[in-house]
Amino acid sequence: MPTKPYYAPGSLSAAFYDVVTAADVRLAGDIGIYAELAPPGAQVLELGTGSGRVAAALAERGFAVTGIDIARPMLEQAKARLGSLPADVAGRIELRLGDMTALDLKRAFDLVICPYFGLAHLPAGAAWRNAFATAARHLADGGLAAFHLPSPAAMRQPPADPTAPVLEQPLAGGARLRLYVRERRFREDLGRLQQVIDYVELDRAGRELRRSSERLAYYMADPGPPAALAGLALDRPPIPLGGVGEIWVFRKA
Repeated sequence: MPTKPYYAPGSLSAAFYDVVTAADVRLAGDIGIYAELAPPGAQVLELGTGSGRVAAALAERGFAVTGIDIARPMLEQAKARLGSLPADVAGRIELRLGDMTALDLKRAFDLVICPYFGLAHLPAGAAWRNAFATAARHLADGGLAAFHLPSPAAMRQPPADPTAPVLEQPLAGGARLRLYVRERRFREDLGRLQQVIDYVELDRAGRELRRSSERLAYYMADPGPPAALAGLALDRPPIPLGGVGEIWVFRKA
């Protein structure tokens, strides 16, 4: 079966993003961490807003959130989410198609966040430098930028059994979703983890309805140097989250 990029049009990773993230206990507490980084009612820029999980939760807490994503299928889900929110909450969210490495909204925010390994999807190097420059460009003086990055230990974990599902979740009507890690390869010299993940949707009788084989890459590097080039200084020690990652918080002087 041919592989496609994660979050591509027609991908099951996009269709079932909320199912997978809701089941991922390693994300527990991330909303609270981001909410504590800015004063009540602050203006927040989210780079890689995905389906709007974080944006909606922050808007429910009174923040005004501008969410940016480069993947149209994910942004469409975020826009659909707005329809399920109370009008006052939805009114605090603005969604835009955009690239975190080449963004200029001509305005400043109190807080910039890049949740759930969003930066790690980009090759470390020029893309990371540009993403940090974007964060600095959109921060008010003294504002904070928070990036959730995978830990080196998590990146170096050995491959899972490709025949055993790493996740199985119920869907509506008795259907089920299964995820298999078919390939997992880490290159230390590149700081790159490449995985091929099979998404399989089954009906209530266990018959396969849809299958999507998708390639996902994460990149590992020290975020300190590209942050410093952008004029951002580490504000506190990285905050551990879920045992597989940390939230790095930088301040604009």
